Amino acid sequence: MGAPVRDAPGGSKRLDGSTPNRAGNGRTRDTCEMLPRLRRAEPPVGTRWAALIAAGAGLLAVLAFPRFGVWPLAFASVGSFSVVVHGRRARQAAWLGLVYGAALFVPLLHWTGVYVGAVPWLILAAAEAGYFAGMGAVLSIVQRLPFAPVWVGVTWVLEEAVRDRWPFGGFPWGRLAFSQAESPLRWVAALGGAPLVTFAVALGGGGLAVALLHSRAREWRPIALGAAVLAAVPVAGLLLGVVLRPAPDGHGRATTIAVVQGSVPERGKLNFEDRPRQVLDNHVAETLKLAAEVEAGRQPQPSLVVWPENSSDIDPYTDADAAAEITRAVRAVGVPILVGAILDGPGPKHDRNVGILWSPTTGPGATYTKRHPVPFGEYMPLRGLATAISSKANLVERDMVAGHGNGLLTGGPFPIGDVICFEVAYDDLVRSSVEAGARFLVIQTNNATFGRTGETYQQLAMSQLRAVEHARVVAQVSTTGVSALIGPDGQVRQRTGALYTPGILVANMPLRTTTTLATRLGAIPEYVLTGVAVLALGWSIWSAQAARRRAAEHPTADVEEMVTA
Repeated sequence: MGAPVRDAPGGSKRLDGSTPNRAGNGRTRDTCEMLPRLRRAEPPVGTRWAALIAAGAGLLAVLAFPRFGVWPLAFASVGSFSVVVHGRRARQAAWLGLVYGAALFVPLLHWTGVYVGAVPWLILAAAEAGYFAGMGAVLSIVQRLPFAPVWVGVTWVLEEAVRDRWPFGGFPWGRLAFSQAESPLRWVAALGGAPLVTFAVALGGGGLAVALLHSRAREWRPIALGAAVLAAVPVAGLLLGVVLRPAPDGHGRATTIAVVQGSVPERGKLNFEDRPRQVLDNHVAETLKLAAEVEAGRQPQPSLVVWPENSSDIDPYTDADAAAEITRAVRAVGVPILVGAILDGPGPKHDRNVGILWSPTTGPGATYTKRHPVPFGEYMPLRGLATAISSKANLVERDMVAGHGNGLLTGGPFPIGDVICFEVAYDDLVRSSVEAGARFLVIQTNNATFGRTGETYQQLAMSQLRAVEHARVVAQVSTTGVSALIGPDGQVRQRTGALYTPGILVANMPLRTTTTLATRLGAIPEYVLTGVAVLALGWSIWSAQAARRRAAEHPTADVEEMVTA
C-alpha cells in the first residue's frame, strides 16, 4: 500500500516516502528512487493483536454470507485482513492468512459436519484456509505497490481461481461474490461474472485498508482516496443496476413454471435414502395435488414441472414401479416433468446423478448427468486414506460417475439448462448451458443431509447471482427447501417456507434469449485479473531483488528501509 509518509531527518516530508540521505545533503537515495513505494513499512499492530484482528476479519466474512447476509461486512473483512498483513514478512502474513481462513471456513462450512462428522469438516476447513495462507503472503508483497486497492482486488481473484479448481476440481464455497446476492454489486456479475464481483468487493476493501492505515498519521489525501474507492464500489453497483436491469426481451416470451418440493420421510434423518420409495411417493403426491389445483382452476396450467435432485433414488429405467409412478404424475399434470434421479451403473459400484425430462406422451427423453460429482461426498478419492481418517467415508458406498456435455436439455417446451446441486458454484458449468441456448436455468438440489444449517441459503445466494450473471430465470428446487423461483434480476419471486415441509411454487416467468456481456466473455475477465495478479507479484519480487542489489552496490546508503521480502 506504500509506506506511510514520515518526517525526514531534516524535518522535510516527501509524498513518495523518500528521505534525504544521512549526510543531509538533500539528495534522494538513488538506491530507492526507482522504487519509492516498495519499502516494507512497520506493521500497524503487534503480532498478537494482528492474530486477533485476522480472526475477527474472518468472522466478519461469515456474517456477510447467508444466513446472516450482512453484505457490507465483506468490505470490512477484506480491509481488516489487508491491514494486518501490511508491512509484514511473507511468512508471518501467511500465518495470519491461515488464521483468517480458519475463522471463515470453520463456521461457514459447519454444515458439512452434519453429513460427514467433525473430523472431515475440520480437515476441509483447514484445507480451504491454506489458500488464504498463500494469499496473505502475496498480499504482504503486492500491497507495497502504488494503487494498492487494485492489487488487493486481483489477488483475491487469483486465490479464488486456484481454490475453485484444485484439487479434485476445487471447492468454490465462500467466494466473496457469493456474499453479494442481495447487494448492488450483484449487477457487476452481468459484466464479468462472479470473478468480477469478487474483484469489486476486494477493491472496496482495499480502499478501506488504505484509509485505515493512514488514519493514525492523519494523512488526509490517502485517507480521502481510500474512502473514495470504498464508496465508489457500491455506488457503481447501483448505477449498473439502472443500466443493466433486464428489459423485456422482444424475442422471448413468458411461461408458467411449477416447482415441486416433496420433502423426505423424516426430518434431519441422515440416511433418508434408505426409504427412497417414500421420497418418490412424496413428489408424486405433491404433483397430483398440483394437477388437481390446475383442474379446479385454482392454479394456472404450467408448461413445465421441476422436481429436485434425488426425487427418485430408484432407477426408473430398471424399476418398472418407479417408472409407472413418475408416468402417473406426468400424465396427471399433462406437461413434462424434469425428474432428478439416481441411475445405476455403468459399473456394479457406480451411480449417476441425472436429470430426466419426462414427457406425458413419450416418457423419458433428454437427460443430463451431473458433470462435477462432489469428492468425498458423491465419490471417494483416496478411499483407503479417507476411511482411515473417518469411518463416515464408508457412507459413500458407490462412486458417482461424472457426465459430459453442456447441460442443455431440449425436447421440452423450451431449452433448459440443468445444473445439479453444488455445480451452481462453478462458473463454467452454469455458463455452458446458457452459451448452448438455454432460456431457463434449473438448480436441482438435495439439502436434506445438511439439516437446518445455512447451506441451503448459501446455495440460494449463488442461484440469485447466476440469474443476474446470465439474465435468466432460475428455479432452485430442493427436496427439503429452500426452493425458489428467481427472476433474471436476481430477486426471489417465490420461495417455499419452512424446511422439511412439502411445497409447490407456480409462477409466470420470462424466458429470455439475449445474453449478457458476462456470458459472452466467459472466463476472460477471470484470466485477465489473475494474470494481472501474477504480474504484480512478479514485479514486486523483481523490484525487491533489484533494490537489494543496488543497496549492495551502495553500502553507505540507509539500508534499514530497503525492500525486504
